[in-house]
Amino acid sequence: MPIETNATHDAGRRSWVESANAPDTDFPIQNLPFGRFRRLSGGEAGIGVALGDRIVDLRALVRSGALSAAAAATASATGHESSLDALLRQPPAAVSQLRAEVSDLFRVGGTGDPAALAAVLVPIADVELLMPLKPTAFTDFCTSIDHIKRMGGGTPPLAAMSLPVAYNGRASSVRPDGTLVVRPLGQFELPPGSKQVRYGPEPMLDFELEFGVWLRDGNAIAETLTVAEAERLMFGCCLVNDWSARGIQFFESILGPHLGKSFLTTISPWIVTMEALAPFRVAARGRTSGEPDVPAHLSDPSDRAHGGIHIALTADLTSAGGSSRRIVRTNLAELFWTLAQMVAHQASNGSPLEAGDLVATGTVSGAAEESRACMAEITARGTAPITLPDGSTRVMLEDGDTLTLRGRAMADGYVPIGFGPCSGTIQPARQAA
Repeated sequence: MPIETNATHDAGRRSWVESANAPDTDFPIQNLPFGRFRRLSGGEAGIGVALGDRIVDLRALVRSGALSAAAAATASATGHESSLDALLRQPPAAVSQLRAEVSDLFRVGGTGDPAALAAVLVPIADVELLMPLKPTAFTDFCTSIDHIKRMGGGTPPLAAMSLPVAYNGRASSVRPDGTLVVRPLGQFELPPGSKQVRYGPEPMLDFELEFGVWLRDGNAIAETLTVAEAERLMFGCCLVNDWSARGIQFFESILGPHLGKSFLTTISPWIVTMEALAPFRVAARGRTSGEPDVPAHLSDPSDRAHGGIHIALTADLTSAGGSSRRIVRTNLAELFWTLAQMVAHQASNGSPLEAGDLVATGTVSGAAEESRACMAEITARGTAPITLPDGSTRVMLEDGDTLTLRGRAMADGYVPIGFGPCSGTIQPARQAA
């Protein structure tokens, strides 16, 4: 069952950290995502909680004595590693208690003393946001039927409608927001269909607006997971941009994506907990006539009722000269498969999942034209260029371009929450060795 709402979701709750009450903040007191940071002035990395334009330094909060012994123990679990890996492994009830106590300490009328706790707050502007942890493994799914239709030019394959299609990605190239995107080198056919194979800078660099979930635990080898068990493994979520070298990808894809996808995947560095996302759960996408029923091992009544999440997702493209245009508006709720179904499918053959695994949805495209969530869809594989406000055109991403993803979870009666930016700027290819 999805996590139920509690006092931390109360729309009337306000923080004495004023920036957390701004209507456009990603990090109101109802969110409280976990992340990893290092001060620009130097020092060791720390673990913190985002609150408005501040970070609650958990190490400093423990030293302040404001937390209960149990919550302090949970917060301290990450102390020696300076990684969220240990926090992900804590019991769900322990993480929930820590989150509840932080919420109470920093709310108006709560248990915290603003004068005493001001010392544990660090301006986000004064830090570098780091990878929350190194993924144990990275799986990238392809769970948008609309994306598959547009990319395949017609009716989706039976497999795509019968199971969540995926490939095992490259965990070592997952990096946080702001990491520069170096145009990769590789082999491709240019022009397409010419049978002329070249090695050089990728000619068709693309993005993919995706969403990801971090796992808190796994399964033993040869054991499978039910959808309900998969739901309980999900710790929290982030935005994902699985950068795509289309020329390399299209040429190499006999066994599936390899070098066209493994050069970089960018994530938003804050992990928004499944508990924080509880108010935004919605029904999973149903099946229409002509579409196969959900297979029994991936079907669960609770998942059908609450397996989706209403998160508005956007992508903005900005040229090197500063000309910017929003090129995608889509929603996570439109996906053909739920996050829990993806996780359950990953283990359906007995493949062992582990704490720290990152599972991504694939391109979150919807039926509307504005919800085409990659350049290959937006420009119909380069045949329909888009125009930026300065008059320049794009069929794919150019050197100097910056692509920024954002997400906002919304529901009537609740305060919207976000994930922070997931962005990257394209750099020219490096010379071949």
